[in-house]
Amino acid sequence: MRPFNQLETVNQAISNSAHMTRHIPNLLTIANLFCGFFGIVAVFNGEMVLAGWMVIVAAIFDFLDGMAARMLKAHSDLGAGLDSLADMVSFGVLPGMIMMVLMMRSHTMPLNDFFAGPVPVVSLLAFLIPAFSAVRLAKFNIDTRQNVNFIGLPTPANALFFAALPLILRYDIVMIGMDTFYLSPLILNPWFLILTTLIFSYLLISPLTLFSLKMKHFGWKGNEVRYIFLIVSLALFIALLFTAIPIIIIFYIVLSMLMKKQIAHEV
Repeated sequence: MRPFNQLETVNQAISNSAHMTRHIPNLLTIANLFCGFFGIVAVFNGEMVLAGWMVIVAAIFDFLDGMAARMLKAHSDLGAGLDSLADMVSFGVLPGMIMMVLMMRSHTMPLNDFFAGPVPVVSLLAFLIPAFSAVRLAKFNIDTRQNVNFIGLPTPANALFFAALPLILRYDIVMIGMDTFYLSPLILNPWFLILTTLIFSYLLISPLTLFSLKMKHFGWKGNEVRYIFLIVSLALFIALLFTAIPIIIIFYIVLSMLMKKQIAHEV
């Protein structure tokens, strides 16, 4: 009986280990969610740079949980639901709050009455970001066409665009040749903040098809768009640091539009 009991114990241990392994993607998703919580607290404390960083770290955890789920074949309805809830906090509520604070800090302009008071009315437009992010996530959960590529701008990409703004303000210098450019006048311009909020909120729910970074293999053929994007993005980030992030997001959208026919064949 002893060998049988030992074998049963080993099998039980293997089963328990496999069961625990399947929860790794969910733990990474929860880490994403905690980044969203910390970022929101940072906004309340006026630590906008930390809030921007929390969006970036959350995006890393979001990428890792998807990769872990694919590698471990640990997809589940629980994981999908948890992922959407975490994304809503980290890539919906948090960037919305960042934009609201930036709008409150922005320069005055002809619509003074709308920008007056402790909470300027126009700054509430920032909450279009979490509102449309919720619609985007709900559509993604029921849209079977988005298994390979995306229809509408993914919430992490949208959030990274806005999260980069306080980071750019912190390091607020761009060197081109011998010339120095300061970006705060542009970023804190109310019209810039309003227009980007409206445009990117629409992009979240637009019918635009955008490629994903999921690769079935690592060869060049079939992944040309992804490798071009990654190479150009790396070069931009090395050259411009945080200023590159909004440019990379715009490049992602433009490249998807230019390569529309190739992306369509992947569906």
